[in-house]
Amino acid sequence: MDLKSLVRDIPDFPKPGILFRDITTLLRDPEGLRYTIDFLTQKCNEAEITVDYVIGIESRGFIFGSPLAYKLGAGFIPVRKRGKLPAAIHSIEYELEYGTDCLEVHQDALHQGSRVLIVDDLIATGGTASATAKLVQKIGCELVGFGFIIELRDLQGRTYLPDVPIISLIEY
Repeated sequence: MDLKSLVRDIPDFPKPGILFRDITTLLRDPEGLRYTIDFLTQKCNEAEITVDYVIGIESRGFIFGSPLAYKLGAGFIPVRKRGKLPAAIHSIEYELEYGTDCLEVHQDALHQGSRVLIVDDLIATGGTASATAKLVQKIGCELVGFGFIIELRDLQGRTYLPDVPIISLIEY
């Protein structure tokens, strides 16, 4: 299946000069969505990635991470932006182009030694994925890989990630 044909390009969003890759058109297509999850599962199996937990990065990582966790027989853990989780949290601040941001996960969500796969819809500069990896490693978990639906290769985000398998289904 040609997944690229299911991704809509939106020029000048969220600001002039940016070409936004919109996955809502992929999500609304039942066959495309099913194929995406099955293909991501297949790629994880081919890479011999075994996991205890799939982490989905807020918010589009939740969409793909939950069904992937189900297919891999793993638990699903949401990593959220600051202030969204009600119980005690682990957190990490990271640099953005202009300022900083913060990611959080519940303290009881992950246990030292757990094997973790991080999933998001897209990798661009790698900042959020890298911060999530640092958070996982700070907790004492074993990062076993990353899964992305889209990779923007020109931005070289994968160069900022740890040396583990990185799966991307569509490259631009």
